Amino acid sequence: MKKITSLLIIAISILQLGCSSDDTFDNEFYPRIFDNGNTFTSPNRIVSEGESVNYGRLSFSPSPSRGMEISWKVDGVHVSSDTAFVFNPPAGGGEFEISLEASYKGQSSKRISKVLVSPSSYTPKPYEHIALSYLTENGNATHIDWAQVTHVAFNGARVLPEGTVDFSKGDLNQVTDELVARAHIHGVPFLLSVSGRLSGVDGWSLYNNTDFGTVISDPIMMPQLVSSLAAYVAAKRIDGVDILMTDLSNDDYGISARNAAAVAPFIRALKAALPSTAIVTATVTTNYLHWEYTDLSAADWIHVRSFENGLHVGPGAPLGQSSPMDFLISSANIWLNKGYPAAKLVLGIPAFGVRYDRLDANGNNQDWGSYGYMPFVEILNASSDEQAYSKDFLPNVASGVYYNGTELVKQKAAYIKSNGFKGAYLWAGDYDVRDARSLMNSIKSSLGE
Repeated sequence: MKKITSLLIIAISILQLGCSSDDTFDNEFYPRIFDNGNTFTSPNRIVSEGESVNYGRLSFSPSPSRGMEISWKVDGVHVSSDTAFVFNPPAGGGEFEISLEASYKGQSSKRISKVLVSPSSYTPKPYEHIALSYLTENGNATHIDWAQVTHVAFNGARVLPEGTVDFSKGDLNQVTDELVARAHIHGVPFLLSVSGRLSGVDGWSLYNNTDFGTVISDPIMMPQLVSSLAAYVAAKRIDGVDILMTDLSNDDYGISARNAAAVAPFIRALKAALPSTAIVTATVTTNYLHWEYTDLSAADWIHVRSFENGLHVGPGAPLGQSSPMDFLISSANIWLNKGYPAAKLVLGIPAFGVRYDRLDANGNNQDWGSYGYMPFVEILNASSDEQAYSKDFLPNVASGVYYNGTELVKQKAAYIKSNGFKGAYLWAGDYDVRDARSLMNSIKSSLGE
């Protein structure tokens, strides 16, 4: 026992002697950065213009007093050699890379942080026609090519039955904050889309759900909803609100009609509660319920859901294109005939298709469960055809899939431009691809600057 104790004392003494000398840290020693305050745990920061970002509670081995060299850099330019750093972004917003490098005898460690600064003000870029990418609740900034859009909408506000709003999809990981920041940096207005529960890929209202419509039809809950939305828009520096239909899929025609009729007063209430510069729009249906909308002239413009005619789904339905050119035209005519000028209408184009999984003996769709919707990106990934992006039917995906490819989209955008419509929107931007095959790129290039 005495022998073991003596050996431990000797070992501790050797360790203490070694730690008191710089000779312990030889040329092979790898320097260390200890992030005691979790400064770099979240490497991406999103702040508003005027806010500082603090990088502190760091320690180093060896310490700077024993030869460690420290370099803080902003976008590759050395700015400090201190053990802590405060980044004060320049005016105007933007994205910056903050790096920390600790070097010792030719070895170095590095930590990197990205800081996205949302500008306090911005100038919208000029445009002749709106090219709007409409994101679902699962969309985010990675789904947007900012050079190819004039506006962005994000379905980040879901109305709950008691009249409150669920903003969690946008608040999670600062999705809304990032969208707003990047939009404004690129001169793009950003709209918050408010809806009830949606059915899935096609973005239609969930059947027999009345959450949203009931709230905006209620004289007590509607003003409370307006206040909640106005407060959120102000806090997040959002440019406006789009009203995404209102539970128009219901067995009770009276309920659906009531919900549609409530859109107009809801628009007027939002316009009154938001800043005078705020944009308020409505996405409207093209089915028989279009008769039930009251005067929507207070809206800055109207998004017409001019896709998905419903003729090729259901038991025994013939296979075919659900979003053909003639449906876009007839959908536009519905709202033109209601007295709205083309310059107030933004027509919808789908970035999804209908996939047939099972057919009946006659080669038609088998039943309500034998088809599904496929985002454009999934269609391209499922096909071995390198030209699939430009087509509108693929026979080798399940029992066939019909969709809008770039050629059909260009035809639609050309019609929109030549007939004086305000522009086009794509549902949904997160279903698209970010390369030369992009549907949004086809829309923007066809509409022009």
